[in-house]
Amino acid sequence: MDKKIESCLVPSPAVTMNPSLRALKLLAHNTLSFFSQLRKQPSALLGLLIIAVYVMIAIFAPLLAPHSPIQDNLDSRMLPPFWLEGGSSAHLLGTDQLGMDLLSRIIYGTRVSLLVGILAVGISILVGAALGMIAGYFRGAFDQLLSRFAELLLAFPFLIFAIGMMSIMGPGLGNLILALTFKGWVEFFRLVRAEVMSEKTKEYVEAARALGVSHLRTLISEILPNIVHSLLVLGTLRLGFMIIMEASLSFLGLGIQPPTPAWGSMINSGRDYMMNAWWISTLPGIALLILVLSINLFGEGLRDLSDPRLKRR
Repeated sequence: MDKKIESCLVPSPAVTMNPSLRALKLLAHNTLSFFSQLRKQPSALLGLLIIAVYVMIAIFAPLLAPHSPIQDNLDSRMLPPFWLEGGSSAHLLGTDQLGMDLLSRIIYGTRVSLLVGILAVGISILVGAALGMIAGYFRGAFDQLLSRFAELLLAFPFLIFAIGMMSIMGPGLGNLILALTFKGWVEFFRLVRAEVMSEKTKEYVEAARALGVSHLRTLISEILPNIVHSLLVLGTLRLGFMIIMEASLSFLGLGIQPPTPAWGSMINSGRDYMMNAWWISTLPGIALLILVLSINLFGEGLRDLSDPRLKRR
């Protein structure tokens, strides 16, 4: 009998578990469960597979590229792809107007696009989520000021705003990421703010407050795991948008500068040769199209899985 009484008095592991550890386990469980449902979305799985291929290409670019992406050779300029008359197996996708191997430049351009997109979205998520959690949880003057500033930024079209920023700061990788994130955090801020305002009125948050849990721990351990899916979906969809913005700025000469291979600048460099060397612009454009389409397919699949109305069907 005494042992039974003692066992009842000893708190269970679930009760004594550190809140941060409990939050990590909850986050891991929800994430695994979320991705296990992707098999219900064939298009999302296809998009994820293609994205994985692009990531592997970017990682192993030095091993996959047959030539240097910045080495010119005027004797081999504007060679067509190997399947066209005059093509060569030494340059499978042909060469550009400077004789640089197009396949190698497309492979290395994958690195640039993914790097800029991931960094821009990652920084935007960190800044937007942090500010959104604080504003949505505490409200007050800080929330009002930040919300009005976010609305002011939303009044400017994204590309026009980024062009203005790059015109002031000048081209370059660091400035490009800064220009994209200066306005990119707004959508994440608005999403997280709305989610936190909704979640903080629920019973589990009120129970945490009653137990004396600090505001910071409540935000990180209780609320964040319940809104991370929304952040994941929005971040995936914005990744394709950021890649398009990078390509657009590079096309205009305000982003990544030649000879560094970037799909936008490659498309721009070949537009004067479309009649007799269409592959210079077309092939990088196709690579960009496939990547962004795959990201959007994957993001749409995640959004469908996170929609409770679709889960009931």
